[in-house]
Amino acid sequence: MEAAKKYFISDLRVMLGRSMRHIFRSMDTIFTVCVTPIAMMLLFVYVFGGAIQSGTDNYVNYLLPGILLMAIASGVAYVAYRLFLDKQRGIMERFHSMPIARSTVLWGHVLTSVVSNVISVAVIILVALLMGFRSSAGVLSWLAVAGILVLFTLALTWIAAIAGLSAKTVEGASAFSYPLIFLPFISSAFVPTDSMPKAVRAFAENQPVTSIVEAIRALLSGQPVGNDIWVALAWCLGIMIVAYLFAVRAYKRSAA
Repeated sequence: MEAAKKYFISDLRVMLGRSMRHIFRSMDTIFTVCVTPIAMMLLFVYVFGGAIQSGTDNYVNYLLPGILLMAIASGVAYVAYRLFLDKQRGIMERFHSMPIARSTVLWGHVLTSVVSNVISVAVIILVALLMGFRSSAGVLSWLAVAGILVLFTLALTWIAAIAGLSAKTVEGASAFSYPLIFLPFISSAFVPTDSMPKAVRAFAENQPVTSIVEAIRALLSGQPVGNDIWVALAWCLGIMIVAYLFAVRAYKRSAA
């Protein structure tokens, strides 16, 4: 058992290193992920911000949680893309013929997604600070925000893995991310849900992005979180578990 665990960690380190080298040799992937959310943040703060009644004097504080989720939804598309290329080029079959733990091939991509998205989120927060973002959150609140964002990243990454392993074309592998990127628009990420028509408001208030955004926003502003954090965690964990099971099933089919 100890030997199996040792070899799994060793194999995982190799696969993670391989995927991370792809990231660092092509840093444009991280910059591409950051460009659209940062552009959206600039547009909404400096163009639309004065016309939006968000109930706060500092609109960038209100906007930032939704922008972070958009960046993560955009970033996980690269997981689907890289998994599809590995499958199409026969690299997975080559790995499966080697004496390594098969699951590490998939986990290497997943952990790379977490690391690359952490970098993207850090860049966006730095830009937000330059735009006037300020937080009264303590260390524990920041750790809670980081935990929610990592769980959200893992949940979407496993969805991306399903797309990458099941797609027939490279376009199909990354197309799944488009609805995820635009989901924050129908939530409380940009405007309070009170201003929405009844049908739209009902959807916005009962979809995962709203509860996640509200939890992060409350944590960053030092306000009571209430039930939002538990709803957010339930959404993230529920999506992650279901997506993981389907991703593993798709991976086993591709390895057969």
